[in-house]
Amino acid sequence: MTQPDRPNGAHRAVVFDMDGVLVESEHLWERMWTRFAAARGHTWTGQETRQVQGMSAPEWAAFLAEFSRAAESAADTERIVVDDMIAALDDGEIELLPGAEKMVTDVAARAPIALASSAPRRLIDAVLDRHGLTPHFSATVSSAEVPRGKPSPDVYLAAARELGHDPAHCLAVEDSSNGLRAAARAGMTVVAIPNGDYPPAEDALAGAAHIATDLDDVRLRLVGSLPQHPS
Repeated sequence: MTQPDRPNGAHRAVVFDMDGVLVESEHLWERMWTRFAAARGHTWTGQETRQVQGMSAPEWAAFLAEFSRAAESAADTERIVVDDMIAALDDGEIELLPGAEKMVTDVAARAPIALASSAPRRLIDAVLDRHGLTPHFSATVSSAEVPRGKPSPDVYLAAARELGHDPAHCLAVEDSSNGLRAAARAGMTVVAIPNGDYPPAEDALAGAAHIATDLDDVRLRLVGSLPQHPS
C-alpha cells in the first residue's frame, strides 16, 4: 500500500536526495569502491554495493576497509574514495540528470528546499557549486553529520529542522531503497524516482505517495503539491 498523500497546499518544503536524483553518480561510487578493493586483492560486487547504498561516508568507509582488509583506516579509506569522486567531478563525469536543474529552480521558487544526502560534505558542496545550484538550497545535510545514515530517518529529520518545517509538511524525493525508507520513516510525503540500475525494493516503493517516471514528472508533482506563493 502506498503512503497516503496529503491535500495540495499542505506541504511547505521539499527535501531532495542527490545521488540518482540530481546527478548520475551511483555507478561512480561503485567504480571507486571496486577499484579500492581490487587494489587490495578483493572483488567488490553488486551485492556489496547494495549493502552500502544509503550508508554515510564513515559507515561505508568502515565497511570497505574491513571488506578489503585494508592497511588504511576507515578515515583514510573515505579520503581516498572521495578524492577519486572529486576527480571524476572535475573530469565532467558527475553531470546533472535531465530535468534536474529545472526541477530545482521551479521548486525553489515555490518553497524552501534542502538536500539530504549520503554523500560527504565536501562532495555535496563541490557538486552543487559546479552546477550552480548552491543558491537555491536553504539547507544541505550530509548523513555523516547525523548519528545514523539511511535507512534511518536522521538526515531527513535534520533537513526538516534546518528548514524550520515539520517533516509532515515536507515532500521528499528519493531513488534508492534505503533513501525511500529513510524519508518515509521521517514522516515525509515521498516521491520516488526509481533508479534503473539499482531498482528499489518493493517494500521501499510501498512507502511512496507517488512513483514518478522522470524528473519532469517529479517537478510537476512537487509544484502541484506546494502553495502558490513561497512560505
